[in-house]
Amino acid sequence: MTYLFAIDEESAEVIVSQSAKGSNQIKLIERISSKDNEVLYNAVKTLTSITRAANPDYTAFNLMDKVCQRIYSQHEQAAK
Repeated sequence: MTYLFAIDEESAEVIVSQSAKGSNQIKLIERISSKDNEVLYNAVKTLTSITRAANPDYTAFNLMDKVCQRIYSQHEQAAK
């Protein structure tokens, strides 16, 4: 399963959601406080900063997205 990540800077949370391939519907999965998973929060901040660059490096974006996916998967497993 592939997740979408965003940062809510006001609340210092990672917003985790998902969308079916080819769909424009996004389903909110959860919000994770930076205090609850600082590593994921910092990884998603890095992912976000790549997208804000004047000339985004899409290879770096894809690699960082994989890192975020992995960190979140570990977060899910720990929660079970």
